[in-house]
Amino acid sequence: MIRYSVLDLAPIVQGSNAGQALRNSRSLAQEAERCGYHRFWLAEHHNMTGIASAATAVAIGYVAEGTDKIRVGSGGIMLPNHAPLMVAEQFGTLASLYPDRIDLGLGRAPGTDGATLQALRRYHDSVDQFPRDVQELQHYFAPASENQPVRAVPGEGLRVPIWLLGSSLFSAQLAAALGLPFAFASHFAPDHLMQALDLYRERFRPSEQLAEPYCMAAVPMYAAASESQAQHLFTSVQQQFIALRRGTPGPLKPPVDDIHRIASEAELGAARHALREAIIGDPDQVAQGISAFVERTGVDEIMFSAHIFDHQSRLDCLRFAAKACGAISSRD
Repeated sequence: MIRYSVLDLAPIVQGSNAGQALRNSRSLAQEAERCGYHRFWLAEHHNMTGIASAATAVAIGYVAEGTDKIRVGSGGIMLPNHAPLMVAEQFGTLASLYPDRIDLGLGRAPGTDGATLQALRRYHDSVDQFPRDVQELQHYFAPASENQPVRAVPGEGLRVPIWLLGSSLFSAQLAAALGLPFAFASHFAPDHLMQALDLYRERFRPSEQLAEPYCMAAVPMYAAASESQAQHLFTSVQQQFIALRRGTPGPLKPPVDDIHRIASEAELGAARHALREAIIGDPDQVAQGISAFVERTGVDEIMFSAHIFDHQSRLDCLRFAAKACGAISSRD
């Protein structure tokens, strides 16, 4: 049976602040739990005035404390920004506080610009060390040997589930080689989706963590009572992508009645390309979109990303999408 989950970037909306964004994230996770979603992930980004989840482990703890059953994790921690030992200690702490509920998704990109990377005190070749850093992290979560000189406390022996995330073929190949679950970022970079999934499945090697390949894909989700309402909500994320390409990122803007009045056709075309896996519409249309995506990709799990300006509309989106998922399950 397909699992359904939620990806959140703790968006700071125009006229609001980071504190409210994080409170909204916890509220969203609580609603996701009520609706039966499997997991709720937060993503690491730095130097972005529209995203409040930079201190991702802290945000995960806040969300986990406000929920009871749903798995909470990172989608992801950008490992080039961190020493593996510190990540092991942070997520070992989370796993100690919230047993059997914490996931550690790892990304290879820094998730920021060069100046911010320097401010994070990491090195220009950190990305190249990603495979070695992943294995070092795995080592810290394994039971410690008697004379092990460096240990993660908390962390050792907890075997926190590690995922590899990616939007290209590199992480798909590494996840297959290490026998780890793989999540593809088709919510903003769908170009290599099928190639990455096929490569991962073909080259997968069983490991202690995972006996068979397990893949997830993230998709933009904009569900509402009607298609026109859903399309209206979608204009906020369109504006966000256009602002990024203009070099003017900022807080998430409210939806607009006519996106063509504030963007060129070339800009809208680029946004359509990046967001082409978006599922938009009423519950029936959303159910059709989800079913088509699963049939085409064969993924084991879908993670919905919903960048919506109004928090109540975002909660409603999760409810409508859950209704669609329920309809699919009842047919199966």
